[in-house]
Amino acid sequence: MRVLGAHHHHPGALDVLGMVLSSQGRYEEAVRVFNALTLMQPTLAAHWQNLGTVLRPAGRPAQSLAAFERALRLGPPTAGLLYNLGALQMDRLDYRAAHLALRDAVVLAPRDARIRWTYAQCCYDIGHQQEAVTALEDWETLDGLSVEITVSIALLLLTSGAAHLARPALQRLSANPPATGRAAVGFAFLLERLHRLDEARGVLEQLALNDGSLSADSERLAMSAVLADRDGRHEDAHRQLTAALAKQQESAHRYNLLYPLAKACDALGRYEEAYAAAAEAHRSQLAFLERATGKASEAQSQLWALTANECDPDDIALWERAGNGMEGSPVFIVGFPRSGTTLLEQTLDAHPLLQSMDEQPFLLQAVARVTDQGIRYPTELGKLNGSDLNDIRAHYWAAVRSRVPLAPDQRLVDKNPMNMVLLPIIRRLFPDASVILAVRHPCDTVVSCFLQDFRSDLAFLGRDLTSLARAYSRAFGFWYSQWPLLQTRTHELKYEQLTADFAAELDRLCAFLQLPRHEAMLAPGEHARAKGFISTPSYAQVIEPVNARSVGRWKHYERYFSSEALTLLAPWIERWGYSL
Repeated sequence: MRVLGAHHHHPGALDVLGMVLSSQGRYEEAVRVFNALTLMQPTLAAHWQNLGTVLRPAGRPAQSLAAFERALRLGPPTAGLLYNLGALQMDRLDYRAAHLALRDAVVLAPRDARIRWTYAQCCYDIGHQQEAVTALEDWETLDGLSVEITVSIALLLLTSGAAHLARPALQRLSANPPATGRAAVGFAFLLERLHRLDEARGVLEQLALNDGSLSADSERLAMSAVLADRDGRHEDAHRQLTAALAKQQESAHRYNLLYPLAKACDALGRYEEAYAAAAEAHRSQLAFLERATGKASEAQSQLWALTANECDPDDIALWERAGNGMEGSPVFIVGFPRSGTTLLEQTLDAHPLLQSMDEQPFLLQAVARVTDQGIRYPTELGKLNGSDLNDIRAHYWAAVRSRVPLAPDQRLVDKNPMNMVLLPIIRRLFPDASVILAVRHPCDTVVSCFLQDFRSDLAFLGRDLTSLARAYSRAFGFWYSQWPLLQTRTHELKYEQLTADFAAELDRLCAFLQLPRHEAMLAPGEHARAKGFISTPSYAQVIEPVNARSVGRWKHYERYFSSEALTLLAPWIERWGYSL
């Protein structure tokens, strides 16, 4: 400041002043300072980079982007420039440009924790879950691991199904919990996902004492609403989410609050309001996904791509049956989402001879290894020789071991509902595998999916009940066209029968798996609670005792089913003996 007093146009002093103003959140003043520097020294890339950096929080994205582009023209990119450009592009929902910029920033600054986490978050947001996890595998060795970044990394790893990588972060945070700022809110979210609800409440209570400025913050309101919902205080959850939505005007991000609002309304019996909130949530989420990924329709989804072609009977005749036996093969749980697959997973995981893992795309990766060899899937799987199959299986098991420890006498439970459309690769890789097909009343399934926030490919299929019915019919149509050809060892289990007579259905399931029933299997909710983190959307429901409360739920939304939706679902309703 003394230098500025004597030399009003000293570039070095102005640069320091701009940095100080930016650190204090006085962005408009910082903009004026850095703008002056670009006029004084227009060929220095650093001035344009700094100007772009403060224009972003000042709420001027177009000018910020122009400043960054000018900096890139004036000199080689720095990690800081690419990071700020990538973060800006995420704000603008141009995730493809953000991904490229952040990937290059990681190359230039591979040890920078903030850059690495932002890159991983970008990958996760566009559906590149495995790439996100890989980017954070060595997170403990990174530089600049603030508490806030550690919380963000732990959240991302947990929601990506990599709880083993998040565990050290949880231990650090539990030993020294954050008590202020957004780090505290994020830590409360972590605790809630781990079912440590009393601790989560304590964090929010401490935050209220330490940081009153966040009392009306939308993230804190959302966290409070989640806890209220878990406590059965649905009116409080509704009030808090409504207040949070009033602060979130950007339509492409509102779905994060609208889905829990729909859930609260459903719990309160306000079904019309619940449907309206869910419908708006889908519009918001699809707007986000269209801008972030370029995908705009269900025809661009993985479901449509994976069911476009069927197996060739002549090709199947070439498949050798050599396998590792039932004991050496995974147990696959499949079915349309929201059909009770998580309940089944936790039930089986309670058996000491079985070990489940959070939903993973390992079978989908196996399909990619097939097509990378120029083999058409699934019509040419007979072209895979024994060496090819051993190599693909080895990659699958290596990926599994990176997620869960398997004892020598344990069988893997691979639960991923939409693997039902991957039956051909299951049969080709593991001809002796046991497959459990979860079935639930189609209308209940579709309604439950409509009210649920899916961060997967299913988000493209859920714009309305008719779209979901179309996806449901396509998935089961593919299954029942392929199963007679492939003859995979399968046990169909209806959710309604499971919840009505759990012990009897469990005995039948254990007989199918050729396992003795273990008493711990009778209390899957207790097992799930003790296990801690569960990545699937039903994580809060699965810790409850087995119950039939959701049976017939669709009747509250019957008026919203179009004639087309009911026509699409009718064959499946009839097939399994359900009724309208």
